[in-house]
Amino acid sequence: MKKCHVVYLVCTAAMIGTGLGAAPASADHTTHVVHPGESIQKAVDAAEPGDTVLVTPGTYHESVRVSTHGLTLRGVGHGTIVKPSTQKAADNTCAEGGNGICVVGTKDKNVKGVTVADLTVTGFKRTGLFSAATDGLTVRNVTAVKNGVWGIAQEQSIHGTFRDNIARDNGDAGIFLANTVTAEEGAADSEGTLVAHNRLEGNRIGVTVRRLRNLAVADNYVGGNCAGVFVVGDENKPRAGDLVVRDNYVVRNNKSCPKTDRLDALQGSGIVLTGTEQVLVADNTVEGNSGKSPMSGGIVLFKSFVGVTSEKNDINGNRLRGNSPADLVNTETGDIAKGNTFAGNTCGSSKPAGLC
Repeated sequence: MKKCHVVYLVCTAAMIGTGLGAAPASADHTTHVVHPGESIQKAVDAAEPGDTVLVTPGTYHESVRVSTHGLTLRGVGHGTIVKPSTQKAADNTCAEGGNGICVVGTKDKNVKGVTVADLTVTGFKRTGLFSAATDGLTVRNVTAVKNGVWGIAQEQSIHGTFRDNIARDNGDAGIFLANTVTAEEGAADSEGTLVAHNRLEGNRIGVTVRRLRNLAVADNYVGGNCAGVFVVGDENKPRAGDLVVRDNYVVRNNKSCPKTDRLDALQGSGIVLTGTEQVLVADNTVEGNSGKSPMSGGIVLFKSFVGVTSEKNDINGNRLRGNSPADLVNTETGDIAKGNTFAGNTCGSSKPAGLC
């Protein structure tokens, strides 16, 4: 791994030093190098499937739309920054939507195998990085900071990987995954989408998974948000669920956020399941989440706002302490409450009593 990393840096330095707009990456693919003052979008538009667009250090004021299969859009770390343009770009639906980078397929065909890596997106009215109709999108080492709604968001997509990113101080979720934003539909199969090893802090919600099935949220640091992890379903079929939330470090999500049209006021929520089924919440560390909102607490099962119960969820092997009003909270009652299992958790308090 170290050898590959060194080779990559040497190659990058060599390409930057040449000052060329494009350089051969292999026998079949080309690396298009973008320098400050040049257009990332022009390089993306010129790229063929499998090419790389390498964005050198600098601040780029534009929105970028990617729809080429197998394209890699890569910066060189925190020094590559994408911010909103002060000028209106013609025919740029990504900019018109208030987004920074958009990876989008079509209604009939997903864009496949795109990678976005090693850059910062900040200050956009809606989303730092938005994707829809993708198959196998990888978002890696992206920093999404102070965007108006979501840091990194995806809908109507499969096989996604969101790994080693930072999402901080965004208006809603740091990472937001959904079946669709614009319609009321049943949960979609994300076909193994993975959200792992991300750092999510200072957002309204660290991670939101809405109306999806078959994915994993694992090994993330989620701290200082109003709420840590939200898994959300509703009355549509199939139900949201059949997914895993495990090995996350969810701490002190005690920022206070006011009520919205969709959610009550939030503060002190660690991991919340609402309107879900067959979710495994396992081996997480959940500490110091404290508040007085209806969904406050360490791990919380909560009936959805349209009255859908949370059923057959498994809360297992988690380490909880210092959460208020309790480490474990189950607001479901009767037979539904019995259908959710709590086993092997280390905790000091629960509502109702007896869950620890």
